[in-house]
Amino acid sequence: MDGIADMGGTRGWGPVRPPRRDEPVFEEPWQGRAFALTLLAIRVAGQNVDAFRHALERLDARAYLDDGYFGRWLNAAEAMLVQSTVLAPTALEARTRILRGEHIREPQFPEPSRPDYAPTAPGSLRKVEAAPAFAPGERVRARSTRSAGHTRLPAYIRGRTGVVQLIQPAALLPDTHAHFQGENPQHVYSVRFDSHELWGTTAEPFDLTVELYESYLEETS
Repeated sequence: MDGIADMGGTRGWGPVRPPRRDEPVFEEPWQGRAFALTLLAIRVAGQNVDAFRHALERLDARAYLDDGYFGRWLNAAEAMLVQSTVLAPTALEARTRILRGEHIREPQFPEPSRPDYAPTAPGSLRKVEAAPAFAPGERVRARSTRSAGHTRLPAYIRGRTGVVQLIQPAALLPDTHAHFQGENPQHVYSVRFDSHELWGTTAEPFDLTVELYESYLEETS
Protein backbone atom coordinates (compact mmCIF):
# COMPACT_ATOMS: atom_id res chain seq x y z
CA MET A 1 0.00 0.00 0.00
CA ASP A 2 1.07 3.61 -0.48
CA GLY A 3 1.17 4.59 3.16
CA ILE A 4 2.98 7.31 5.10
CA ALA A 5 6.17 5.22 5.04
CA ASP A 6 6.50 5.52 1.24
CA MET A 7 8.12 8.97 1.38
CA GLY A 8 10.86 8.56 -1.25
CA GLY A 9 10.84 11.38 -3.78
CA THR A 10 8.09 13.37 -2.05
CA ARG A 11 8.66 17.04 -1.29
CA GLY A 12 8.41 19.18 1.80
CA TRP A 13 10.50 17.19 4.30
CA GLY A 14 13.57 19.43 4.27
CA PRO A 15 17.21 18.42 3.74
CA VAL A 16 18.50 14.92 4.43
CA ARG A 17 20.92 15.03 7.35
CA PRO A 18 23.47 12.20 7.40
CA PRO A 19 24.03 10.47 10.75
CA ARG A 20 26.90 11.55 12.98
CA ARG A 21 29.98 9.35 12.89
CA ASP A 22 29.78 8.94 16.67
CA GLU A 23 26.02 8.42 16.74
CA PRO A 24 25.08 5.70 19.26
CA VAL A 25 22.70 2.88 18.38
CA PHE A 26 20.21 4.26 20.92
CA GLU A 27 20.23 7.94 21.82
CA GLU A 28 18.19 7.31 24.97
CA PRO A 29 17.61 4.22 27.15
CA TRP A 30 13.90 4.04 26.31
CA GLN A 31 14.75 3.52 22.64
CA GLY A 32 16.62 0.30 23.41
CA ARG A 33 13.65 -0.90 25.45
CA ALA A 34 11.31 0.00 22.58
CA PHE A 35 13.46 -2.07 20.21
CA ALA A 36 13.35 -5.09 22.54
CA LEU A 37 9.62 -4.71 23.23
CA THR A 38 8.85 -4.60 19.52
CA LEU A 39 10.79 -7.83 18.85
CA LEU A 40 8.89 -9.43 21.74
CA ALA A 41 5.55 -8.12 20.44
CA ILE A 42 6.18 -9.65 17.00
CA ARG A 43 6.66 -13.06 18.64
CA VAL A 44 3.80 -12.74 21.15
CA ALA A 45 1.37 -11.59 18.45
CA GLY A 46 2.41 -14.44 16.12
CA GLN A 47 3.44 -11.93 13.46
CA ASN A 48 6.58 -11.59 11.30
CA VAL A 49 8.92 -8.82 10.15
CA ASP A 50 6.89 -8.12 7.00
CA ALA A 51 3.68 -7.89 9.04
CA PHE A 52 5.50 -5.44 11.31
CA ARG A 53 6.46 -3.30 8.31
CA HIS A 54 2.84 -3.40 7.15
CA ALA A 55 1.77 -2.24 10.61
CA LEU A 56 4.20 0.68 10.29
CA GLU A 57 2.85 1.79 6.92
CA ARG A 58 -0.74 1.71 8.24
CA LEU A 59 0.00 4.22 10.99
CA ASP A 60 -1.49 7.67 10.58
CA ALA A 61 0.80 10.66 10.08
CA ARG A 62 0.79 11.59 13.77
CA ALA A 63 1.70 8.11 15.00
CA TYR A 64 4.37 7.72 12.29
CA LEU A 65 6.02 11.15 12.33
CA ASP A 66 5.42 12.86 15.66
CA ASP A 67 6.70 10.10 17.95
CA GLY A 68 10.05 9.58 16.23
CA TYR A 69 11.68 6.43 14.89
CA PHE A 70 11.36 4.16 17.91
CA GLY A 71 8.08 5.78 18.89
CA ARG A 72 6.58 4.53 15.63
CA TRP A 73 8.01 1.07 16.42
CA LEU A 74 6.02 1.07 19.67
CA ASN A 75 2.90 2.28 17.85
CA ALA A 76 3.25 -0.55 15.30
CA ALA A 77 3.87 -3.09 18.08
CA GLU A 78 0.65 -1.99 19.77
CA ALA A 79 -1.22 -2.30 16.45
CA MET A 80 0.03 -5.88 15.99
CA LEU A 81 -0.92 -6.88 19.54
CA VAL A 82 -4.40 -5.43 19.04
CA GLN A 83 -4.74 -7.12 15.65
CA SER A 84 -3.94 -10.50 17.24
CA THR A 85 -6.31 -9.68 20.15
CA VAL A 86 -3.48 -10.01 22.66
CA LEU A 87 -4.44 -6.50 23.77
CA ALA A 88 -7.81 -4.80 23.68
CA PRO A 89 -7.80 -1.53 21.68
CA THR A 90 -7.95 0.60 24.86
CA ALA A 91 -5.75 -1.63 27.04
CA LEU A 92 -2.63 0.59 27.00
CA GLU A 93 -4.66 3.68 27.80
CA ALA A 94 -6.23 1.81 30.72
CA ARG A 95 -2.79 0.66 31.97
CA THR A 96 -1.53 4.24 31.86
CA ARG A 97 -4.47 5.42 33.94
CA ILE A 98 -3.94 2.58 36.41
CA LEU A 99 -0.27 3.57 36.82
CA ARG A 100 -1.49 7.09 37.56
CA GLY A 101 -3.53 5.72 40.45
CA GLU A 102 -6.98 5.46 38.88
CA HIS A 103 -9.08 2.51 40.00
CA ILE A 104 -10.29 1.09 36.71
CA ARG A 105 -10.25 -2.36 35.16
CA GLU A 106 -8.15 -3.11 32.10
CA PRO A 107 -10.30 -4.46 29.22
CA GLN A 108 -9.43 -8.02 28.25
CA PHE A 109 -9.99 -10.28 25.26
CA PRO A 110 -10.97 -13.85 26.15
CA GLU A 111 -8.33 -15.46 23.92
CA PRO A 112 -5.63 -14.27 21.46
CA SER A 113 -6.35 -14.77 17.76
CA ARG A 114 -2.90 -15.23 16.24
CA PRO A 115 -2.37 -16.04 12.53
CA ASP A 116 -2.25 -19.76 11.73
CA TYR A 117 1.22 -19.67 10.22
CA ALA A 118 4.70 -21.04 10.83
CA PRO A 119 7.81 -20.33 8.71
CA THR A 120 9.31 -23.19 6.72
CA ALA A 121 12.85 -22.21 7.77
CA PRO A 122 14.62 -19.54 9.86
CA GLY A 123 15.19 -16.09 8.40
CA SER A 124 13.94 -14.70 5.10
CA LEU A 125 16.34 -16.25 2.56
CA ARG A 126 15.18 -19.28 0.55
CA LYS A 127 16.30 -21.32 -2.45
CA VAL A 128 14.45 -20.93 -5.76
CA GLU A 129 14.87 -23.69 -8.33
CA ALA A 130 13.86 -21.59 -11.36
CA ALA A 131 16.58 -19.56 -13.07
CA PRO A 132 16.48 -15.77 -12.66
CA ALA A 133 14.33 -14.05 -15.26
CA PHE A 134 16.76 -11.12 -15.60
CA ALA A 135 20.55 -10.83 -15.89
CA PRO A 136 23.09 -8.21 -14.79
CA GLY A 137 23.34 -5.42 -17.37
CA GLU A 138 19.77 -5.94 -18.58
CA ARG A 139 17.38 -2.99 -18.73
CA VAL A 140 14.16 -3.59 -16.80
CA ARG A 141 11.08 -1.61 -15.88
CA ALA A 142 9.46 -1.49 -12.46
CA ARG A 143 5.82 -2.43 -12.81
CA SER A 144 3.18 0.28 -12.40
CA THR A 145 1.01 -1.85 -10.13
CA ARG A 146 -0.51 -0.63 -6.88
CA SER A 147 -1.44 -2.83 -3.95
CA ALA A 148 -4.07 -2.43 -1.26
CA GLY A 149 -1.82 -4.51 1.00
CA HIS A 150 1.86 -4.55 1.84
CA THR A 151 4.52 -4.15 -0.84
CA ARG A 152 8.20 -3.23 -1.02
CA LEU A 153 7.79 -1.68 -4.48
CA PRO A 154 8.33 2.06 -3.91
CA ALA A 155 5.81 4.35 -5.58
CA TYR A 156 8.48 6.67 -7.01
CA ILE A 157 10.08 3.97 -9.20
CA ARG A 158 6.89 2.44 -10.63
CA GLY A 159 6.92 2.57 -14.41
CA ARG A 160 10.56 3.70 -14.43
CA THR A 161 13.41 1.96 -16.23
CA GLY A 162 16.71 0.89 -14.68
CA VAL A 163 19.59 -1.54 -15.14
CA VAL A 164 20.12 -4.78 -13.19
CA GLN A 165 23.41 -4.59 -11.30
CA LEU A 166 23.37 -7.76 -9.19
CA ILE A 167 21.24 -10.82 -8.52
CA GLN A 168 20.79 -11.11 -4.77
CA PRO A 169 19.85 -14.27 -2.82
CA ALA A 170 16.18 -15.25 -3.19
CA ALA A 171 13.92 -14.18 -0.35
CA LEU A 172 10.35 -14.37 0.91
CA LEU A 173 7.92 -12.15 -1.00
CA PRO A 174 6.78 -9.46 1.49
CA ASP A 175 3.50 -8.89 -0.38
CA THR A 176 2.16 -12.29 0.67
CA HIS A 177 4.29 -12.99 3.74
CA ALA A 178 2.99 -9.89 5.55
CA HIS A 179 -0.57 -11.21 5.18
CA PHE A 180 0.25 -14.88 5.96
CA GLN A 181 -0.68 -15.93 2.43
CA GLY A 182 2.48 -17.96 1.78
CA GLU A 183 6.20 -17.34 1.61
CA ASN A 184 6.42 -17.30 -2.22
CA PRO A 185 10.21 -16.82 -2.39
CA GLN A 186 11.55 -14.96 -5.43
CA HIS A 187 14.83 -13.84 -6.91
CA VAL A 188 15.85 -10.35 -5.79
CA TYR A 189 17.71 -7.86 -8.00
CA SER A 190 19.75 -4.76 -7.33
CA VAL A 191 18.50 -2.32 -9.96
CA ARG A 192 20.22 1.01 -10.64
CA PHE A 193 18.06 4.00 -11.61
CA ASP A 194 19.23 7.37 -12.90
CA SER A 195 17.85 10.29 -10.88
CA HIS A 196 16.72 12.01 -14.09
CA GLU A 197 14.66 8.93 -15.00
CA LEU A 198 12.94 9.12 -11.62
CA TRP A 199 12.50 12.86 -11.09
CA GLY A 200 13.14 14.60 -14.41
CA THR A 201 15.94 16.63 -15.95
CA THR A 202 16.04 19.19 -13.13
CA ALA A 203 16.95 16.58 -10.51
CA GLU A 204 20.42 16.48 -8.99
CA PRO A 205 22.43 13.91 -11.01
CA PHE A 206 23.08 10.65 -9.13
CA ASP A 207 22.40 6.92 -9.35
CA LEU A 208 20.02 5.15 -6.98
CA THR A 209 20.09 1.37 -6.42
CA VAL A 210 16.91 -0.37 -5.24
CA GLU A 211 16.48 -4.03 -4.24
CA LEU A 212 13.46 -5.40 -6.13
CA TYR A 213 11.67 -8.74 -6.21
CA GLU A 214 11.27 -10.49 -9.55
CA SER A 215 7.49 -9.96 -9.73
CA TYR A 216 8.07 -6.20 -9.38
CA LEU A 217 9.92 -6.10 -12.70
CA GLU A 218 9.10 -6.51 -16.38
CA GLU A 219 11.04 -6.50 -19.64
CA THR A 220 11.42 -3.25 -21.53
CA SER A 221 10.16 -3.14 -25.12
